[in-house]
Amino acid sequence: MAQETSHQTEDTRIVKSSGVDGEQSLYKVALEQLDYVAKLIDLDPGIHEILKYPKRELTVNFPVRMDDGSYRVFTGYRVQHNLARGPAKGGIRYHPNVTLDEVRALAMLMTWKCAVMNIPYGGAKGGVICDPKKLSLTELERLTRRYTTEISIIIGPNYDIPAPDLYTNPQVMSWIMDTYSMHIGHSVPAVVTGKPVSIGGSKGRFEATGRGCMVTTLEALKHLGIRGDETTVAVQGCGNVGGVAARLLHETGCKVIAISDSQGGVYNPKGLDIPAVLKHKSETGGIMDMFTSFTDAKGLRTNVDVISNAELLELDCTVLLPAALENQITGENATRIKARIITEGANGPTTTAADRILCDRGIFLVPDILANAGGVTVSYFEWVQDLQAFFWKENEVNDRLREIMVSSFGEVLATALEYNTDMRTAAYVLAVNRVSSAGLQRGIYP
Repeated sequence: MAQETSHQTEDTRIVKSSGVDGEQSLYKVALEQLDYVAKLIDLDPGIHEILKYPKRELTVNFPVRMDDGSYRVFTGYRVQHNLARGPAKGGIRYHPNVTLDEVRALAMLMTWKCAVMNIPYGGAKGGVICDPKKLSLTELERLTRRYTTEISIIIGPNYDIPAPDLYTNPQVMSWIMDTYSMHIGHSVPAVVTGKPVSIGGSKGRFEATGRGCMVTTLEALKHLGIRGDETTVAVQGCGNVGGVAARLLHETGCKVIAISDSQGGVYNPKGLDIPAVLKHKSETGGIMDMFTSFTDAKGLRTNVDVISNAELLELDCTVLLPAALENQITGENATRIKARIITEGANGPTTTAADRILCDRGIFLVPDILANAGGVTVSYFEWVQDLQAFFWKENEVNDRLREIMVSSFGEVLATALEYNTDMRTAAYVLAVNRVSSAGLQRGIYP
């Protein structure tokens, strides 16, 4: 996907599968990524073998009393991939399609993401097979508290620190923290991150992922010698990743020409008033009704065009920032991407087949493992603040986040140049080297 040079060869890229979009499981893809990088860096075979497997996998089946008095049994998972660099870190997702295979893969990817950012965590992930949209708030609370009780044997502020993920939020983290604390007998805010500020959450956490996307985008522009005021940006997604990134890039002087939600988007080649668009989204729940015109923050009427999410991806722009769903850039549309830079705000927005095409076309890509790591970085800040019971001002959080994002981008770029490879492969090389080094230095007990 990402390119450092336009003359890369096939053997200097991450090859995630045999080339057909969606052909293999996420865990098999993760293992192939590891196998490729292990060969590229001549990884010790013993360490390679260790890194293939999660350290722990916990499957729990637990009953929950429903509002009508009946009982349902739910299945949940918590997987810890590697703890060589510190306690495990990773989100908990609630979704009908959660599988152990998926959770294994995401735990491994969290190991690499934390290592790329050089924060002292290993990777973990959790999930419960459920449809939270069909559960009442009280049912969701009972499910969360029972799941927390079941996995409490392996989580803790020094062992494994969960966080929000798909269809979980600060309220769910509050219930997890409270349940764990009740078992211990005193408040333990550092057991989870992504909590409300009132009970130990960090300022700046909501914007962290989008802010990280903004910082890495600016670093990519700087590397390519492109000025911000000459930059046009198209953003797919306007939530706490896409919306925040669009607003922050707008504030730096970049011209955001398109933005979308799940229903579609709006486009104006002269630029959009992003604060006005986001305000409209907040007030109405959508942006599609802005297709004729709307009044911006200065009271001016601005004409906009309605576009689909597919059309947004193919706009003529400097930066494309997919921050919505996975598998948006595919082998079918990759040849029509016109952006010079792609910043992956979402997890896995680019398929394997598209990865190769974009690489051949010389499009510079900031991979998800780096671009959207602002969230886990500020989660680390939250954990540190909770352990110290000393909290930072929001500008301190943002300044520290920027420092780490800039440093990590530079390290991945230097690795890409050293190995003459793309940014995605470079990120994995950097991560695997750091994790394997920690494992070798610690040794094998007993």
